[in-house]
Amino acid sequence: MARTITVYLYIPNIIGYIRILMNIFAFAICFSDRKLFSLLYFISFVCDALDGWFARKFNQVSTFGAVLDMVTDRISTACLLVILSQVYRPGFVFMSLLALDIASHWLQMYSTFLVGKASHKDVKDSTSWLFRAYYRHRMFMAYCCVACEALYITLFLLANNQTENITEVLVGAAQQSLLNSILLGFLLFGWAIKQSINVIQMKTAADLCVLYDINKKQKD
Repeated sequence: MARTITVYLYIPNIIGYIRILMNIFAFAICFSDRKLFSLLYFISFVCDALDGWFARKFNQVSTFGAVLDMVTDRISTACLLVILSQVYRPGFVFMSLLALDIASHWLQMYSTFLVGKASHKDVKDSTSWLFRAYYRHRMFMAYCCVACEALYITLFLLANNQTENITEVLVGAAQQSLLNSILLGFLLFGWAIKQSINVIQMKTAADLCVLYDINKKQKD
């Protein structure tokens, strides 16, 4: 029992609890104070990198921490995508992104435990160079993740009402200045790579599940 409590009180896991509380408060005020919401959401997102650093620094890596981290990330992104689906038209774009995000990461986590890997980031046997590069190079992964979340926050801040057309908003923002065009292009490029990774990850994880079943039947 004492060992169980100790894991729950690991520094990276405590950061995870703080992230959850921060996100709950942020989403509670998202429409009444968009700037504060965006600030809190982004701070919570940045803390995602901190908990990993603390886990490695103090040798407090745990399966519970990895699951807590992923669940917090996925729920946070899912909530923001749901909000964007209510603000922009067509809303199915964001709901589709939500479905892809959850399916991709759930399958990846499940297939990881199914084949006995220690981490869902262990993709060295993947045939996709982009997939391997994403999990191998932390800066590349960080760019894609930050670009994706920053784009969603930007879209939320740019929306003036609940019937916004996403294309018109993006084009309008880009036309305001050259700097805006460059920044949006930078975010969109990282976002596009992240979605490509999600598709590759989902297909790769699904293949592992199918191969597991095939091998199991052959042994039987």
